[in-house]
Amino acid sequence: MEEDLIKRLEAAVTRLEGISSNGGGGGVVSLSRGGDFSSGAGTDVASSDPSILAYEDLISQCVGRALTAAEKIGGPVLDVTKIVAEAFASQKELLVRIKQTQKPDLAGLAGFLKPLNDVTMKANAMTEGKRSDFFNHLKAASDSLSALAWIAFTGKDCGMSMPIAHVEESWQMAEFYNNKVLVEYRNKDADHVEWAKALKELYLPGLREYVKSHYPLGPVWNASGKPASAPAKAPPGAPAPPPAPLFSSESSKPSSSSNQKQGMSAVFQQLSSGAVTSGLRKVTDDMKTKNRADRSGAVSAVEKETRTSKPAFSKTGPPKMELQMGRKWAVENQIGKKDLVISECDSKQSVYIFGCKDSVLQIQGKVNNITIDKCTKMGVVFTDVVAAFEIVNCTNVEVQCQGSAPTVSVDNTTGCQLYLNKDSLDTAITTAKSSEINVMVPGATPDGDWVEHALPQQYNHVFTEGKFETTPVSHSGA
Repeated sequence: MEEDLIKRLEAAVTRLEGISSNGGGGGVVSLSRGGDFSSGAGTDVASSDPSILAYEDLISQCVGRALTAAEKIGGPVLDVTKIVAEAFASQKELLVRIKQTQKPDLAGLAGFLKPLNDVTMKANAMTEGKRSDFFNHLKAASDSLSALAWIAFTGKDCGMSMPIAHVEESWQMAEFYNNKVLVEYRNKDADHVEWAKALKELYLPGLREYVKSHYPLGPVWNASGKPASAPAKAPPGAPAPPPAPLFSSESSKPSSSSNQKQGMSAVFQQLSSGAVTSGLRKVTDDMKTKNRADRSGAVSAVEKETRTSKPAFSKTGPPKMELQMGRKWAVENQIGKKDLVISECDSKQSVYIFGCKDSVLQIQGKVNNITIDKCTKMGVVFTDVVAAFEIVNCTNVEVQCQGSAPTVSVDNTTGCQLYLNKDSLDTAITTAKSSEINVMVPGATPDGDWVEHALPQQYNHVFTEGKFETTPVSHSGA
C-alpha cells in the first residue's frame, strides 16, 4: 500500500516538473480542492489528482477483469463489455473536466454528460430487436450502466438518491439478469460465471467503494473554472435523439392520473350534454345484419386475418400503472415492458400485478403486500414486504427478494423461480396446485454460487394407524 502511494506521488511530481519546465501556462497551479485548473496545464494536474488515479485503478483492475472474461466468450458478450469499458473511460474524462469546470445548470449538465449518455444508449440498443442467446448478458451489462449516473447528483433536491445509494440501487435491476447468467452457466461454462462475477464486483464493491471514498456527496465542481460547454446543436437533417436517456435535465417523477381524470370528465360532460350522439345516423331495418342479403354465414379470408390479428394490448384492457386511492398500486396488462419501476411507495400500500406478459417490475421500497395474478413470463424485483408475496394463476414467473418477506404463497402456478437473499432465508413458502417451483439461495460464502432447491410437487399418502401420513416423493439425483 505504501509503495503504491509513493509511486503515485512520484508520478505526480514528475508531471509537475514537466509542466514547470514547459512554462506551465505562466503561473502557479493550485493543487488544493477547487483550485484553478483553467490554465493549459490544468488537464495534466487534474489527471494526477488522487481521485482520478484511483478511478484509473478501478478501470485497470475491475473493468480489465470483466474484459478478460468476455474475450474468452467473444461475440455479443465481448461487444457489450467493450461498451461498458468505454462508458467507464468516458466517465473518467468527465471527472477530469469537472475539476476544471464551473457547476452548470440542469440544461448545461445534460449537455456536459452527453458523451456518457451516448455510450449508454449504445448498450441499450444491443438489447433491442430479436432476442439473442446472450440476452441476459446484454441486459445485465446495459442496466448496470445506470449506476454511472451518480455523477449527475447535484444535491438532495435533484430527485436522485445519494451517490452511494444510487450505485447500489442501480445494480439491483442489473443483478436480476446477472443472476440468470450465473444460474444458467454455473455447471456449463466457467467463463460465463467468471464474467458475471466480474461484472458484479465492478460495481459492488468496486464503484461503490470508489464513490464512498472520493465523492460521497457527489462530484466537486471548480468554482473558479471555465463554464461548462453548451450541448452542440444537431444539424437540420439529423434524426431525433433516442427516447429515455440516462440523464435528463428534469427529474423523473411518477406518472399522475390527473390527465386521465380530465379526459374522463370531458367524456361525461359530452354525454350529459347529448353532443356525443348528435352526429349519429338512425339505423333502419334494411341496415340490420339479419335483414341484409349480402351477409352469409361464410367468413372471408380478409375477415379471418382481421379477427386473428394480434391486438396492440392485452385483451382484458389497456396497459395501466397507477396508484389508486393512495393505497393500491395497479400494474395491469403490461406486455414486453422491461423497465417498470415503482419508486415512491410505503408500508401501507399494496401492489397488484395483473395480466402482464414478458415484463419486469422493480419495487423500490417497503410495501404491505404484493400479488401477481394471471401473468406470464413476468419478473418482479422487490425490497421488503410486510405481510406476504402472493403468486396466483401464473406461468413462468421469476421473483427476487432483496430484503425480507415473512410469507411467499404460490397457488395454481406452473413455473416459478424464487430468489432469496441472506435476510429472507426464514421466509415461509406455501404452495398449492403448483409445479416447477425452484428456490435459489445464496452460497455458503459471499463469493459462492447460488444454490438451487426444487420444492416437491409429488407426495406419497400412506394410511397408517388410522390416519394418512403424507411425505414428499424423493427422486434419485434430486
